[in-house]
Amino acid sequence: MLAQPLQRPSAGRIAAHVGLFVLGALVGLAGALVQGGWFPGGLLLALAGAAGVFLGGARATGGRAGAVAPAAGWIITVILLTAGRPEGDFLFGAGGGSYLFLLGGMALAVICATLGPGRQPDGDAARLAK
Repeated sequence: MLAQPLQRPSAGRIAAHVGLFVLGALVGLAGALVQGGWFPGGLLLALAGAAGVFLGGARATGGRAGAVAPAAGWIITVILLTAGRPEGDFLFGAGGGSYLFLLGGMALAVICATLGPGRQPDGDAARLAK
């Protein structure tokens, strides 16, 4: 399977990854609001939600791309929310909790994408030398 040429994914798989991207963006937005509202518990809740959607996406799709899609949505949303507006409004304060949310979420995205199952050939789990 690994030596075969790549094929275009099915429409269902593409829809699943787009849905996971949007879900990751929503979790990033919700986490940005919650982590500042209730500092210690909100930060842990936001990071646990991010880890849940990253690892859940990998398990649901059966591959690492299932963790990368919500992680990309999360990171894009959080980075866009860190930018200040011309009026001076901003969503993230300059405290330690905001930095822990940003860096912790990015670290969780990498960890969950690494822990996700990779491409494995189908078939018997026995060794070839048997």
